[in-house]
Amino acid sequence: MSEPTREATGDPVAADPGASGPDDAPGAVQAEQLPGAPVTPAPADGLPAGERTARPVLVVDYGAQYAQLIARRVREADSYSEVVPASSTVAELLERDPAAIILSGGPASVYAEGAPLVEADLFEAGVPVLGICYGFQAMAKALGGDVARTGLREYGGTDAALEPVEETAEGPSSVLLDGQPTTQSVWMSHGDAVRSAPPGFTVTASTPGAPVAAFEDHARRLYGVQWHPEVKHSTFGQQVIENFLRGADVPADWTTAGVIEEQVERIRAQVGDARVVCGLSGGVDSAVAAALVHRAVGDQLTCVFVDHGLLRAGEAEQVERDYVEATGIDLVVVDAEETFLGALAGLTDPEEKRKAIGREFIRAFEGAAADLVAKAGEEGAEVRFLVQGTLYPDVVESGGALHGGTSSTATIKSHHNVGGLPDDLQFELVEPLRTLFKDEVRAVGAELGLPEAMVWRQPFPGPGLGIRIIGEVTRERLETLRTADAVVREELTEAGLDRSIWQCPVVLLADVRSVGVQGDGRTYGHPVVLRPVSSDDAMTADWSRLPYDLLARISTRVTNEVDGVNRVVLDVTSKPPGTIEWE
Repeated sequence: MSEPTREATGDPVAADPGASGPDDAPGAVQAEQLPGAPVTPAPADGLPAGERTARPVLVVDYGAQYAQLIARRVREADSYSEVVPASSTVAELLERDPAAIILSGGPASVYAEGAPLVEADLFEAGVPVLGICYGFQAMAKALGGDVARTGLREYGGTDAALEPVEETAEGPSSVLLDGQPTTQSVWMSHGDAVRSAPPGFTVTASTPGAPVAAFEDHARRLYGVQWHPEVKHSTFGQQVIENFLRGADVPADWTTAGVIEEQVERIRAQVGDARVVCGLSGGVDSAVAAALVHRAVGDQLTCVFVDHGLLRAGEAEQVERDYVEATGIDLVVVDAEETFLGALAGLTDPEEKRKAIGREFIRAFEGAAADLVAKAGEEGAEVRFLVQGTLYPDVVESGGALHGGTSSTATIKSHHNVGGLPDDLQFELVEPLRTLFKDEVRAVGAELGLPEAMVWRQPFPGPGLGIRIIGEVTRERLETLRTADAVVREELTEAGLDRSIWQCPVVLLADVRSVGVQGDGRTYGHPVVLRPVSSDDAMTADWSRLPYDLLARISTRVTNEVDGVNRVVLDVTSKPPGTIEWE
């Protein structure tokens, strides 16, 4: 099954050009156009290996910015993948019964003190392994190759020359590079290089700065490349990854329908006959999570929609009307605007705002659960489970790890449903989408039969407009932003762009004022920022090139119709370096 086609994103690899590490060099990577790829979501967090329908391809994260991107590329090849921390021991990796292992890039030098190294035992376990950049160098060092600073760093686009190797009776001369031209453009990011391959390996590619740019040991099914095949600037990068998977005999059998069936069974096993509440926001994530749980446990589920006063214009009414009509799920609406505004009073720090919102969400769910028990009048009929539409990017950006241990990924921001949860949480969480990217969630929603308008609704953050106001959140500022946001959404819809951009956050710079002229008089108003972005999975994004005449109409309407706003600006920053939301 193929996912609906969306405009895809760039896959940047960036760092300080003077950095001593071999990986993650400077250079902006442009937006990538991916065709509609098969959807291959992963199962939920913590499912015992013996209960999986697919053995995982484990991506060991050595601190690369986009180990998650490698995992996506594996999923695009219809194989199940997970990212695991570099702190995992060989025994822990093998306990997961992996179909293959990929060692990611990273910022360290393999010979530097404290650098994460690979235990040589891994390569004797009979599991196919692919090393990428730092992972390639770590593999070479562990097996007796020579890694050193050559003095010729390579950052960005580089021509790689495939080494002539005779084809053997066992198969093609190269597994990774089979069917590819003898010279190809690859994306490099290294200061160190492998100078000589370990015993038993055949060198299959080189570049001016890397005498050993790729090597392979067919007998042990061990492979490595110095470049980054996961980014689109490596012309045949996806083919390299797919060649590895097929050479490793990893089946291409991970499907959306299989994910749904597996999640339904897992939810039933977790919940039993207990009662469940779901925090429904109206967005696609919580809608799909609720639909999965409803398919699993039916009327045991009650959805709770918290109207926290941070919603866009007309959103509460839309959720109450459309979602119930589409799904038949029991919905309880909690009016908590005063509570949330009180909790946000005086807060300006983004992390504090997110955590305050997350805390009040949970308190609202607890109150709704208590009301359900009282209404039912059943002794001991407590609500034990809370469903959340937590996605993989939420976990990654909050510095989380899917299966315990310590993540190698830095905390970018605490998502209200991950790092923002209170310590005294009274529910057990049900998070069936925890390892899925956004495009995969949409595919699951479509397979479940949710309406197209719901599946393709532009993402809206759980904390709502509270994190789109830079500064303290007040009722007056919310009304200003809500009005501006409504104008922008109306114009994008009129222009037919609802499906061609990922989303367009509108940000109010509440603590900034600038001089303007309106009605022949001087004004001192706030600017609003338009942040149109295109993405598939929220891990990377590029700014959407909106037509100038559309931008002009938006600017004219916002400055004419929204009190207190006298300037409209456009955010043209990709992710990275900027996140999609400003806070």
